[in-house]
Amino acid sequence: MTHELLTIGRISVDIYPNDIGVDLEDVTSFGKYLGGSPSNVAVAAARHGRRTAVITRTGDDAFGKYLHRELRKFNVDDSFVTAVKEWPTAVTFCAIKPPEDFPLYFYGRFPTAPDLQIKAEELDLDAIREAGIFWSTVTGLCQEPSRTAQLTAHEARPRTGLKEGQFTILDLDYRPMFWASEEEAREQVARILPHVTVAIGNDKECAVAVGEGTPDEQADRLLAAGVEIAVVKLGPEGVMAKTRTERVVSAPVPVETVNGLGAGDSFGGAFCHGLLSGWPLAQVLDFANAAGALVASRLSCADAMPTPDEVTGLLADRGRLLPGTYATEGAAL
Repeated sequence: MTHELLTIGRISVDIYPNDIGVDLEDVTSFGKYLGGSPSNVAVAAARHGRRTAVITRTGDDAFGKYLHRELRKFNVDDSFVTAVKEWPTAVTFCAIKPPEDFPLYFYGRFPTAPDLQIKAEELDLDAIREAGIFWSTVTGLCQEPSRTAQLTAHEARPRTGLKEGQFTILDLDYRPMFWASEEEAREQVARILPHVTVAIGNDKECAVAVGEGTPDEQADRLLAAGVEIAVVKLGPEGVMAKTRTERVVSAPVPVETVNGLGAGDSFGGAFCHGLLSGWPLAQVLDFANAAGALVASRLSCADAMPTPDEVTGLLADRGRLLPGTYATEGAAL
């Protein structure tokens, strides 16, 4: 089976507090969820009806079994998810203090984590080569053997070898606790960018990748590196996407924020859905922006990923739905 979206990288068990607005030390009960950005992106796209899979590794433990079960529950192919005996499944705690404070606490990732033990020789390069979209992250470049595995995957999927409608996306998700320095991260990003057709990041992530500057300057540097679509998140001003011939901005979609942690992953899955649907870039961006806003208004990440009807419903409520624009082959959303 050819996957419409194949992601690679981090997976974890997310432990989210049921007590909202308090510090972690004061939380009395928690809920358990599938987590890890590339895994959440695969879930998000699957909620839009896409055939998705994730390449990752868990511990050989009960939490690993739980993550397999959750992926299957969300209709994400888990056949590329294998166990590592030496390291436990990673766990991520957070505090939820809306509207803007959502600190993360990573456990089981130091000195390494199972998903950083993805090995190049174990990759299904045919599946990577044939996928409609291949999605990787900067975090996956922070350590060996994952670093070489991601480079090998990208080398198997050169830009010049992509078919029409295929995309290779790099999520510029720089997390400083996983790196010795920004310079080290920038060096590794530079090795991957020649293989990438779409890069997505916020101001800080783009600065690590290609240097400080305005959003337009950062987007232009990504385009100069060979990227075909540069997506720069503008925080309270929305999100911009730029190609060599087009610049579009999607304004923020106002919602009451409950937990902002999964918004970017929901954006990513919806963005992939829009690209695969062949929509105009402006509509891809609006749809993804609304999908991210919906998850920001909910507690969890994977379990909160919206359906197409929910996204188009929010856009309609905000007066931003263009009739007929969001139709996909074989169905009208």
